[in-house]
Formats: sequence, C-alpha cells, structure tokens
Amino acid sequence: MMPTTDFEALLRAIARPSVLVELAAVLACILLAWGVVRLLRGARAAHHSVWFGRRIFDGVLFPVLALAFVFGAKLALASVVPPAVLRLAIPVLLSLAVIRLSVRVLSVAFPASGMVRAAERTISWVAWLAVVLWVTGVLPVLMEELDQIRWSFGKTQVSLRQIIEGTLSAGFVMMIALWVSSAVEARLLKGAVGEQLSLRKAGANLLRAVLLFVGLLVALSAVGIDLTALSVLSGALGVGIGFGLQKLAANYVSGFVILAERSLRIGDYVRVDNFEGWITDITTRYTVIRAPNGRESIVPNETLITTRVENCSLADRHVLLQSVVQVAYGTDVAALRAKVAEVVSAVERVMKDPGPACHLTGFAADGLELTVYFWIADPENGQANVRSDVNLAILDLFEREGVEIPYPQRVLRVIGGGDASAQGPERPQETADTRRRAAA
Repeated sequence: MMPTTDFEALLRAIARPSVLVELAAVLACILLAWGVVRLLRGARAAHHSVWFGRRIFDGVLFPVLALAFVFGAKLALASVVPPAVLRLAIPVLLSLAVIRLSVRVLSVAFPASGMVRAAERTISWVAWLAVVLWVTGVLPVLMEELDQIRWSFGKTQVSLRQIIEGTLSAGFVMMIALWVSSAVEARLLKGAVGEQLSLRKAGANLLRAVLLFVGLLVALSAVGIDLTALSVLSGALGVGIGFGLQKLAANYVSGFVILAERSLRIGDYVRVDNFEGWITDITTRYTVIRAPNGRESIVPNETLITTRVENCSLADRHVLLQSVVQVAYGTDVAALRAKVAEVVSAVERVMKDPGPACHLTGFAADGLELTVYFWIADPENGQANVRSDVNLAILDLFEREGVEIPYPQRVLRVIGGGDASAQGPERPQETADTRRRAAA
C-alpha cells in the first residue's frame, strides 16, 4: 500500500485559513525577487549571460532569489503558522532554478546547437515529474524500490538508484564545469584583438578541457566507480586512442601549437590550398577561414601544421596587388607610365608609401603589356573593389590621352579553291579588324 500520510497532511494544511498568510508571503517573495533582478539586470541583459535572460524570469538569478526568499519566509513563519504553501513552493522553485540553470548554460556553451531546445524539454519533464512525486509522497517509496534492483560487477554491487543519482550528479557537475568555463572564456576574450585574442583563446580552450576532465572524474566518482580500477582500462584506452584516433589527437595538438606559437591569428588573411580568406575562429580541432565571397572553409589544424600556408598579414598587413593592361605598339610608354602611376595613386585605398608603379612587362602579339603594381593596407575590406577602382582610373586616363587598347589581330591565308596559276601567289587577306585599323 502506498503511504499517503504526508500528502494528506499537506492537503489538510492547505485547507486552513492560515494559508492566506503563506500565499501572501510567497507572492511577496516572488515580487521582491522580480524587483531585485530588474534592478540588477537593467533594461537589457548582457549577451550570453547565465544569470539573466531576455526576460526577467528567464535567467538563473530570479528562481534562486525567489527560493532564498521563500526559504527565509518559511523559517520566519515556522512558529506562527504551519508550513503548507511555503513547503510546496520550495521544490517548485528549486526545479525552476535547475531548469533555468541547465538551459542558460547549454545556450551559452553551445549557442548554435539545435539540441538545446530538446534538452530543455527533457530536463523540464524530469524536474517537474520529480516535484510531483515528492509532493504526493511517491518519491521516497520509488527510490526504495529502485534501491532493490542491483547488478554485480565483480566484487562491486550497483543499484538502479545509485545509477540514477550518479547520472543526475554527473550532469550537474558537468553543467557547472561548462558554466565556469564559458564565463571564464567570455571574460578572457572580452576586448582582446590580434595576438592577445589568440593567446586568450588558447587559455580558454585549455581551461575548458581541464574543467571537463575534472568534471568527468567527479561524475565517475558520483556514480560509484572506483577510479583506481580504471588503470588497466585507461592503458588499453590509451593504446586505442593512439592507433584509432591519431588524426583527432594530431588535430588537437596542432590546435594548441598554432595558438601557442601565434603563427596564425584570428583576423589574419591566409591562403590554404588555393582557398584564401580571413581566419574567423581557431578551435582545438579546426580553424575556420572565411572567403571574401562569404564562403567558409573548415580546415583541420593538422593541415595548417603539415602543409604550406600563406599568411598575407603575419608580419605586415600590407598586400601587393597588380593589374595588367595592353596598349598599342607605337604608344609613348615612357610618358604613359608616369601618368598611370599618378592616377592610380589618387585611388582612395591605394597606399602612397610605397606608391604604385607601372612597368613594361611583355611584348604581346597584339600590343605592349603594362603591369600596374600597387599596395593596400586594408585587405579585410576586399581586393576586387579596389582593383576595379584602379582599372576604372586607368581606363579614364586612356580615354583622355587617346591611348589605344589594341584589338586582337589575325591574318588568314586561303589555300586552294581554284586555279593556283590564275590566282597568282597566295597572299594574306585582311580581316575586318585589320581593315578597320588601316582606315583609322
């Protein structure tokens, strides 16, 4: 028979007139917690905050303060009225605090994950089910029954109750570890740029790995596993990792090496395997490179260690660009070079020191080939746009100076098609382009 004495006593206590005093106390505690959170939070909550959410009651601080105030009211009114509503409000607020803590920590630690919503629903169902079982008095009986279900592992016996309690304890410990690591990472990365950002990112990744490892050990202890018995298993696991996960381990080690030696930093413009762009993130396993067209490449860190990587902004952010143009034979190249360098220097993003230069770099079939070299100091703003501005300035100069950009010229020879003696010797026939140039 299921004992319902506690539940019946709670129902009788709720029917007393003194319950109105408790309801007023609970309402006052909730309003007080709301006011304190509103005062501390301000108009908007800080980004990625665990204590505060988008709304007043979304963060962890609101249920924690309400729980503390209700607990204090229960102690204060214990000698005046028998606790009923206050006793019921404590597990409800405790479950709410656990739910909000789990959701906020997962949202901060994994902001782009779609599993956060599913985890929120799962944790909510488990927490509210535990509250219902506790209020109805079923939870103690259920835990005693679960304690009778046991398994033997060698000389150690483990019950289903220990597994459930250990799993919940492990989840709570891992949640706290994620919370602490996310808070420290946000504090370390705040306001950091360049080399400081890379170093702090390395420290944040290392700290998160250490905290999760310590949390895992605490979780295993909470489940009841003797850590000293894992020595043989850890040796076998190490061998398995060495052979089966060597690529993964190499990527992790390479990530720490990159962050420590600062050969690649967040914000650098690099070229890897014909893909170029800016480094937007460096994790312990991979590096994210974003191209100017918006495409992103996820490059394993081992690739950045073992292959050739062009870092266009490691020691100097200045980037040399070039543009090639042809002019007709007979053009005064010596005078034109100075004019080209002058108009290119007037383009907004082109550096004045070192200034642009124009060189005769080839004798092509259709004209003289000129190559214009110029430097920019802000490659993060794009290269195609400044190259277009330079080409437009050169085109405008050519139109003002009457400089001809040659069309392709071809000579055709007709073989056969009649009496060769009557036609005379073969001779080149002019194309439309050739006749047009002759007329000009």
